[in-house]
Amino acid sequence: MKSIAIDGPAGAGKSTLARQLAKELGFLYVDTGAIYRTVALAVLRAGIAPEDADKVTDILGTLQIRMDYGPDGEQRMFLDGEDVSQAIREHRVSGLASKVSAIPAVRDFLLDFQRRQAREHSVVMDGRDIGTVVLPQADVKIFLTAAAQARAQRRLLELQQRGQQAEYETILRDIIQRDDLDEHRPIAPLRRAEDAELLDTTHLNLEQSLEELLRMVKEKIDL
Repeated sequence: MKSIAIDGPAGAGKSTLARQLAKELGFLYVDTGAIYRTVALAVLRAGIAPEDADKVTDILGTLQIRMDYGPDGEQRMFLDGEDVSQAIREHRVSGLASKVSAIPAVRDFLLDFQRRQAREHSVVMDGRDIGTVVLPQADVKIFLTAAAQARAQRRLLELQQRGQQAEYETILRDIIQRDDLDEHRPIAPLRRAEDAELLDTTHLNLEQSLEELLRMVKEKIDL
């Protein structure tokens, strides 16, 4: 089995590019952000403040989280039997995910869930601590980033395409705040692994970014 770890800040295009890369390689795509968003959605529905680590920890044992793949090959997330793949993409859930993921018990709860996928399949896995914590022995590690302004503009377009209302200024502020939270959280902070390749997509479109990713991967592993 081969594993490719792609880390980076919110809105850098990790999910889109990792999904395309996995398709090109015939690997399984694992969106770890979606897994944390599912926990965040559960916390939101339970009416628990995401900063209340004790209460969040208490409900973890009651959650039934499952990941599956639809006929189109897209990753689907299920919470207590319900397909929440669309619900977890709401902007308010995105904001909660970073706070919830900073809780050690949540990270411990989901760590084996993520590693199991890499044991059973060749994977492209994206997140914020894949190369540093989840898959430190990954065959390829890439740190994907872009300027905050570019990430905000991309996220705005993504939300608009889903029919959701959002303001650029609000998204930019949230991205900057989330960067700060992710980079300074005490558990598994967002950082580039020492052996990770850096790819800045600020001035690259989707096709150019994917081309660069493929080049980086082919330099590291035989396909």
